[in-house]
Amino acid sequence: MGTLRLTGGTLRSRSVRTPSGRAVRPTPARVKEALFSILADRVANANVLDLFAGTGALGFEALSRGAAHATFVEQHRPTADALRGTAQALGLADRTTVLAMPADRAARMVAGRYDLVFADPPYAQPYPATAFAALRERGAIDERSLVVYEHSSREPAPVDPAFAVQREAAYGEVSLAFLRPEPA
Repeated sequence: MGTLRLTGGTLRSRSVRTPSGRAVRPTPARVKEALFSILADRVANANVLDLFAGTGALGFEALSRGAAHATFVEQHRPTADALRGTAQALGLADRTTVLAMPADRAARMVAGRYDLVFADPPYAQPYPATAFAALRERGAIDERSLVVYEHSSREPAPVDPAFAVQREAAYGEVSLAFLRPEPA
């Protein structure tokens, strides 16, 4: 097991355990800091969905910075178990939900509406259009939501007619696309 640190908020400098091996690819600290600087006030009281959660660093960072609740979706069961343990260790178990299943399936099951969605699939996977479409169809995301899609900077930002690209940012190997769902 490795660790990474939360970079801001009430839990700043607290550690998040990371599973060893290649099951996860944590978002680099400088990218996290830049991301949350861009998001600024959008995080306070937000309902957050962390798809392809991995270590959960983005969702835990959002909770540290004032998000009301985070739902973590991670299909790798040992990694999902580690997310539950991290939530417990950070005193956030009552503000988290962990779903150990593929993102497409979770998108058809989640309840409620999300203000922020972090989507960081393995770079080898295609853009998660099916999951995003299911979230839109169910009303889990709408034109007030913001989707932050992390992808390899070697690939172009996604083109999805259901979303407007609000902003793009590249940090070395990592690119972020800030997507706003178009009105239904």
